[in-house]
Amino acid sequence: MKPNNKLRILFASGGTGGHVYPALAAAEATDPQISLIFVGSAGLERDLVKESGVAFDSYIDVRGGPIAGVSLIRKFISTANLMLGTGQALLLMAWQRPDSVLLTGGWSGLPVALAAWIWRVPILIFLPDIEPGSTIRLFQRLARRVALTLPESSAYFPPGKTIVTGYPLRQEVVAATRAEAISHFKLDANCKTLLVFGGSRGARSINRAIIDILPDLLAEGLQIIHISGTLDWPEVEAQRAKLADNRHYHAYPYLHHDMGLALAAADLVISRAGASTLAEFPLFGLPSILVPYPHAWRYQKVNADYLTERGAAITMQDEHMKTDLLTTIQALLADSGRLSHMKKQAAALARPDGAKNVAQELVRLAGGVS
Repeated sequence: MKPNNKLRILFASGGTGGHVYPALAAAEATDPQISLIFVGSAGLERDLVKESGVAFDSYIDVRGGPIAGVSLIRKFISTANLMLGTGQALLLMAWQRPDSVLLTGGWSGLPVALAAWIWRVPILIFLPDIEPGSTIRLFQRLARRVALTLPESSAYFPPGKTIVTGYPLRQEVVAATRAEAISHFKLDANCKTLLVFGGSRGARSINRAIIDILPDLLAEGLQIIHISGTLDWPEVEAQRAKLADNRHYHAYPYLHHDMGLALAAADLVISRAGASTLAEFPLFGLPSILVPYPHAWRYQKVNADYLTERGAAITMQDEHMKTDLLTTIQALLADSGRLSHMKKQAAALARPDGAKNVAQELVRLAGGVS
């Protein structure tokens, strides 16, 4: 019998913040009367779940590992872990008896997907990017529905398989205001603010390109919020200490609860083109210079092209930053008309109800009333 006879929803995610944050946002938007379970794979998701404040009834790890793009030995180890993880997930399904499952990516996804399919628990997959990768194309065969960030993605799936929900954003991001952000970061309300970031681990080429032009940007009266990621933080911290005047250079290794405020403070952002850019930048009407990660599958290029083709962003190749980044920033910030147009075009793409929509679809799949 189901524990407490309550509707139960299981969230499986892990590996990166890009996987975990949409799951946390959807869980946060779920009715408090519903029992929530989170399944990870012993990565950073454990701390993110703990810090989120979402009232999960259980947190459980199952084994998993990467198969693509790794050595033969790593593939063998991962295969063994995936087999063990599937056994763990089968027992988990029998024990927790969830009514529906959300998969947002991470190593726990395959074991949980297989176990849920075997137990006939309806699966909702969330596709954050525009174009699905091979893993989601495989998983969708096991899923009841696929939740999409944008309607353009429906072309990659069978008719009737998808629902356009928008990207799930945490409430603390949605609620962030510019006035609160200026106070929080101690910014000058009369100066333009440039936001630079590349994810939780960082983007080395972006970090170094910004460090190289930092004196020029600060000399023009620009204030900068630079989120370096954890890997490059020692180098960025050392460069900050060398500045004669660093009052307007606000550098951090990572922002968790304050990320919404950083976005709200910005007049222009430089970043990779991960899936969250499709939601966060439109939410704040934020013009962007997007630098797709060049050493991975093309999904970041597709994301960047989507925003650029709609007039909300400029796409720049990694290798062009050294010669073009400073002049591009200067030209944009000096052209208030163009910046205003990009802001308007970005805001027109906003879908602020993604978390609520995903949560409602999970309840529908579970047979509850939404």
